Amino acid sequence: MRQLIVNAHCVLFDFDGPLCHLFAGNPAHTVADRLREHATVIARELRLPPLLSADLHTSPDPHHVLLGIAARRPGRDVVPRLEAELTRQEVSAAGTARPTPYAAPLLAALTRRGRQVAVVTNNSPLAVERFLRRHGLTGFVGGRIHGRTRDFSRLKPHPDVVLRALAASGTPPEHALMIGDAVSDLGAARAAGVAFLGYAPAHRAAETLRAAGAEHVVGSLEEVITALVAPPA
Repeated sequence: MRQLIVNAHCVLFDFDGPLCHLFAGNPAHTVADRLREHATVIARELRLPPLLSADLHTSPDPHHVLLGIAARRPGRDVVPRLEAELTRQEVSAAGTARPTPYAAPLLAALTRRGRQVAVVTNNSPLAVERFLRRHGLTGFVGGRIHGRTRDFSRLKPHPDVVLRALAASGTPPEHALMIGDAVSDLGAARAAGVAFLGYAPAHRAAETLRAAGAEHVVGSLEEVITALVAPPA
């Protein structure tokens, strides 16, 4: 793991997980419920058939709800309004998001050692910006925030956000490292040719990442700081 970090000129962080618990004060299932309510109102206004399939009625994942509706009704009349509502909910959640332990010290340690830091996420970049401002972390990232656009086909595991971060930082893939907590993060890193470090504080999440092929997984970002500051062998 130390070699991964030493080799990285730019470290790319997923947002919800490695940097914070976005929905700590506003659970994700509540956000999913609000999206469902919003979809029902839109369907009534536009006199459309129901927008929610059976699986979307119970999903606790707001991204799953949004993408499921987008697949059923891909036009401009519904999806932009739902995405705007999800963005509002994410920005609101960023106001109560709980920072991941050791994330801020890791950002500081990377910056002190000349590494660039970027955020690559399926969340709205506006939510990332609010969280970073609230916790005084904006300077470590320097505007390198690459998040969801209206083209949902480019959400992770598509490598779009990773490729945008590499281009913006001028970093070749072989000199980047991505820290993520989901299999979709691993897929995006692989597709972009970027090394991957899994963050999984829970045993089951760690096993899921390893089963998907992640070679390096840590339970705490303190392990990354230790590897970063350790003297060469």
